[in-house]
Amino acid sequence: MTTEQRRILVIGIGAGDPDHLTLGAVKAIRSADVFFIVGKGPDKSSLTDLRHGMIDEHAEGPYRVVEVEDPSRDRRPMDRGDYTAAVQAWRERRGEIFERLLREEMTAGQTGAFLVWGDPSLYDSTLGILADIEERGAVSATVDVIPGITSVSTLAARHRIPLNQVGRPVHITPARRLPDVGQNDDGDIVVMLDAHESFTQVEGDDVWIYWGAYLGTPDELLIAGPLNEVSDRIRQVRSAARAEHGWIMDTYLLRIVKPSSAV
Repeated sequence: MTTEQRRILVIGIGAGDPDHLTLGAVKAIRSADVFFIVGKGPDKSSLTDLRHGMIDEHAEGPYRVVEVEDPSRDRRPMDRGDYTAAVQAWRERRGEIFERLLREEMTAGQTGAFLVWGDPSLYDSTLGILADIEERGAVSATVDVIPGITSVSTLAARHRIPLNQVGRPVHITPARRLPDVGQNDDGDIVVMLDAHESFTQVEGDDVWIYWGAYLGTPDELLIAGPLNEVSDRIRQVRSAARAEHGWIMDTYLLRIVKPSSAV
């Protein structure tokens, strides 16, 4: 007799616009028996509400929604070693929660789903945590990944620009590594996860910034222009938005351009 495995769907749901769900994501949502929603507290309840809205609109048949609270993480400025250790500790706590969900909230043969902001492959821990669970042999499950539209793609679309210039690379980096990447004529830089306004440390009269926050949502904010001219405006808008909403997620592209070629 063959024992049926649990099936896990890791579904990219886009940066915030419900219309950015792909057809593949909709089909995956319709096939799930239980949805796991990892909440980030009352200040970010809108992120949870958006997931609930997608499930309500697209899920079919009997299903359950299980919510859990994301474990806290130390987000203070720290050196690379301490940061790596803090992230690893957080991932281990998250892994314990995921393992419990798979073990206690699903039975063999059922399909569970994690709805992941943006795309599961870009600065998200879900796939790595599920791989750790599989490596430990803690829970038997197959994992299928449905790609999503990232905030990076949405940023470029909203500003109506390509991500790359002709024949040049694009670097995607968390803000804490921006000084290591540097800003030079070798390519453009997409910066994510910037809690400390690292763009204010970038110099150069020919650097443009294409900035966006709450991309794909009704609260979306967009600013573009020479960095030395719009930096203070971004800081002011960013501060006001964080005060209003209690949180902010922003992404931006830094590009060296000649004024005549800026878009």
